[in-house]
Amino acid sequence: MPELPEMENYRKLLSQHLINVPITGVTVNREKTINMETEEFTQALIGARIVFVERRAKHILFHLHDGRRLLLHLMLGGLLFYGTEEERPERSTQVELAFGEHILYFMGLRLGYLHLLSVKESEAAMGKLGPELLDRRMTPERFAGLLKGRRGALKSLMVNQQVMAGIGNCYADEIAYDAKLLPTTLVQNLTPELVGRLYASVRKVLTEATEIGGYMEMPFMSGDTVTGSYNDQCKVYDREGEPCLRGGGTIVKIELSGRKVFYCPDCQHAE
Repeated sequence: MPELPEMENYRKLLSQHLINVPITGVTVNREKTINMETEEFTQALIGARIVFVERRAKHILFHLHDGRRLLLHLMLGGLLFYGTEEERPERSTQVELAFGEHILYFMGLRLGYLHLLSVKESEAAMGKLGPELLDRRMTPERFAGLLKGRRGALKSLMVNQQVMAGIGNCYADEIAYDAKLLPTTLVQNLTPELVGRLYASVRKVLTEATEIGGYMEMPFMSGDTVTGSYNDQCKVYDREGEPCLRGGGTIVKIELSGRKVFYCPDCQHAE
């Protein structure tokens, strides 16, 4: 599932290409992806212009010129591609928005969605999300406050969107590895020193991943050499049985509350 770095990379690219360009065509191939009848959705968007692209947690909010917003959540395996009809990706698309000769393809949404909402509706949809971890207002003290009084496994806490917005399976494991903590570490046992180390790892991993385009499996558009560059940078995620890059250990995979967890038992510890 695309996480904060992937969606922030998309936000930057979308902002470069779509601002103030009128939507000239709408194709809906999967009606469950949208929140109204196809005809109503299409009529509402034809001629609309995107004036601002915002990311909130794992969501993208397209601010339209009339005040409404398109809320995108890619969920499992969702992808975006921007190109001409000739560059159309060889996979099924759920929704397509045309901007003149170029089309924004929404692919592989499955449980994902693209909903047209009012300002009030979009704010309500985002209302329960936790704070942004790369926000300039996030400090070590505020981060420590997010953990205060919490209980349970570290990974379970990090992927809880009501506590920390934007982290999913991949980056929870990568952050725990960078902090040299087991993903199963009990949050209530973390000392102030370990909380500080965890905060530093959160900022480091998310920033580095964002700068090199996250781990998406395909480029956003023809000529895009940034998107997906983090694929080869993962230290533990999806590397079961491979050697640890920090020492002589071997990456293992377990399940925690139904989620895959990757870590090195040699260099990651509970405290």
